[in-house]
Amino acid sequence: MIRIAICDDEKYMSDHIRTLVSDFFRKKNREISIRMFSSGEELLSYNGQIDLLFLDIQMKDMDGMETARRLRADKFRGFLVFITVLKEMVFQSFEVQAYDYLVKPVDDKQFEKTMERLYASIRSADENNLLVQKGYESHIIRTDEIVFCEIIDRKIYLNLASGDVLDYYERIENLETKLDSHFFRCHRSYLINLKHLKGYKNGTACMDNGKEIPVSRLRSKEFSGVVLQYMKNI
Repeated sequence: MIRIAICDDEKYMSDHIRTLVSDFFRKKNREISIRMFSSGEELLSYNGQIDLLFLDIQMKDMDGMETARRLRADKFRGFLVFITVLKEMVFQSFEVQAYDYLVKPVDDKQFEKTMERLYASIRSADENNLLVQKGYESHIIRTDEIVFCEIIDRKIYLNLASGDVLDYYERIENLETKLDSHFFRCHRSYLINLKHLKGYKNGTACMDNGKEIPVSRLRSKEFSGVVLQYMKNI
């Protein structure tokens, strides 16, 4: 599911964007959820996941540019599309990693063009993300951020570069199929990300977060070969 937010203090514009977004993803046969916000303050108070944000620049009180700055400072990594009446404001959008901008009144053809490019980027990003279901919550984790995965009592613990640990129920065999060739099952209880491997000594993989992960004797020979191949491909 793609989680979409629309933030605009003009209801008719929010409704128009919502209709365009819904029609576009219905044609793509992609499941989406849409949340509507009428101010930057309201958006900033929301703690849920947002994959794609349409944000008006000219709003009362806190404008869209300041809202975007605060969102990025709070580690928002989703796609950001500005909605604006002033083309010159767009030059400021680079500092908040805006994907694109739509000029009011939003033209249907221009919207379609922007969304086709954006959808291609979303599909590409999907390949580098891991969707984690924990109870009623969903988390999208960039696989590059995973240092290693550990299984304890049927629970997976994702150890992230940020220092956070996310735990959820899943078989490590299932997780292994979702991760790319940068991950190696060095032990029955561990999957490590070779991108975060710092060294290897005495049957132990040393990760760049300071953790030491055991490499089983049965997998040590294969591990050495995988690491050498990985180094050649960097």
